[in-house]
Parts: sequence; structure tokens; C-alpha cells
Amino acid sequence: SRQTTNMSVPEPQETAYLYFEEYLTPTFRIGSRLKKLDAEFKSRFQRVQMIETADFGKTLLIDSKTQSALLDEHIYHETLVHAAMIAHPNPKKVYIGGGGELATAREVLRHPGVEKVVMVDIDDQVVDICEKLMPEWNKGVRDDKRLEVYYEDAKAFLEKSEDTFDVIIMDICDPIEAGPGIALYTKEFYEFALTKLSPGGTFVTQSGPCSLFNVNDCFCVINRTLSSVFGEKNVYGYSVNIPSFGSDWGFNLAVKVDEDKRVDWANEAPEKINDLVEKRIKGGIEGMRHYDGITHRSMFAQTRDIRKAIAAETRMITKDNPVYMF
Repeated sequence: SRQTTNMSVPEPQETAYLYFEEYLTPTFRIGSRLKKLDAEFKSRFQRVQMIETADFGKTLLIDSKTQSALLDEHIYHETLVHAAMIAHPNPKKVYIGGGGELATAREVLRHPGVEKVVMVDIDDQVVDICEKLMPEWNKGVRDDKRLEVYYEDAKAFLEKSEDTFDVIIMDICDPIEAGPGIALYTKEFYEFALTKLSPGGTFVTQSGPCSLFNVNDCFCVINRTLSSVFGEKNVYGYSVNIPSFGSDWGFNLAVKVDEDKRVDWANEAPEKINDLVEKRIKGGIEGMRHYDGITHRSMFAQTRDIRKAIAAETRMITKDNPVYMF
């Protein structure tokens, strides 16, 4: 008779996978195994996808570009927000342009001294899908009565607002030709934004890729355009590595201060930054996953190649002469 055994039959080896790939230049791309496609649609303004990859987890894509991934979104949002917030002595009113994941608002609201946060994102469908599928980014933010959210054009809203703000944070999509955000990178917009800052106010914008192979896409020209408005010594370019972006990522911080009140934030002592974090941010240093005094110093310590690229930049972004990244 046939004998039976308790030997288990091995599962067949997986030999085929789906991959998500993103081109950073016409000839260079990064990729990760695709685990799930949770949502895909076209809003009135842009193409939106929510995926999950093996390496980065949940990931928001807008117009096929990575905006935020679960693994490292805290790096982007802590970097964008806290340097600008700490550079102001006592921020009470904060304006956020964009910020659809609500994670920028999350970080701003960690500052107990803030009394009012106005967030304006053009695309309500992006905010809705982020709230539904990305609660790790924004849990509890809507319960904070200091936050006001509006679904309008961020530039038009600021133009009609009678408020001035202590901090303006531009968490907007990259300046791509088909995207809705290019007007928020122009000299004309920066000139207007300067008038909407209170004395001592700070302005920060995400500024695109900042690695050696792509720093000239838009980071340098944004830095130069801001410098033409705020003054070269009042603008600080900085960057941080964000793995899901496949590149170092750039930011530009501008301050509205008189000469005799200027602080060299790029070279501030780590101990001073740590002290400010402890005193002014809920949870202090232990509540941070990325940002602290040593990280602050490293963010502003650009390599010689990047400093040379900034110094050599001659372009200016204007309404009539936009500059688009890949």
C-alpha cells in the first residue's frame, strides 16, 4: 500500500515581481518592489497615486513623483519645519502653502507657543486620501483647534489675506511644467511673501533635489531668486538625504531681519539648537526622530561642490521666465 508522510511540500519560489521605478534624470532611475497599489486617480489638478513598496512602505506619488514615504517622511517634515520655526524668536502665526499629507502641520503644531496655523492646499482630494490612507502622517492633527485648512490656490489665498505671519512654509510640489506650483517659486511671489512676513519672520521652501548630479535642476536657482529678494546674507540653503527620493533634498530658508539682528543659523552651535528644541518643541529632543543640534549643523554644511554650484548660478525664476525641473 502507498505510504503517507508528514513532509510538507515547499512553496514554489517567486521569480516574478512588479516594480515601481522613478526617473530622477532622463538616464537615471531608482526602484523598489511594488507590494500594493492602494489608490490611483486624477484630480482636477494632478495625477495621484498611493502605493506601498518593499523598501519604503506607504508612498504618496503626485504626477509620478514621490512626495512622501512612511520610512522617511519624518526626515523631510522635521527638516522643512523646525529650522524655520526655531529661527524665529517666538512664532505665533504660521502659514503653510501645500502640505496635503498634514504632516507639515503636525510638526508645526508641536510648538506650543503657536496660536494659529493656516494651511492652504489647492487639492482637497489629495488631503482626503492622505487622511484616509496615511493616518501615520496626520493622526490627531484635525483635532487641534489652532489649525485652519482651506482648499484654494496658496498664492491667491495669501494675496487676499489681511494677515501677516511669523513663519511661512512652502510645502509644495516641485516646479514641473505640468504641475500647479510653478508660480510659488517666482521672484514676484517671493517679493509678495516678504510683505506678508512680520518683522523677524522666516520663510522656507522645499527646493528640489540637491545631489551633485541634479543640484542645478532647481535648488540653486531657487536660492538665487530668494537671495535677490531677501538679500544674499539672509538666505540659507540646506539639504538632507531622503532615501525614498533617491537623492539629497534641498531647502532654502530666508529671514526678514535687520543687519544688526542677523543670526548665522548655518553655524549655530549644536548645544544652542538642542536647548531651543527642549524649550520650544513638545517632546523635546527625545520626541525628535531626526532633527537636533548636530543634525542641524550637518544640514547647513554643504559640500564644496554644492557651494560652488550655488555661487555659479546666474538664472532667476520669474513669471515670464520660469525654470522647470525634470
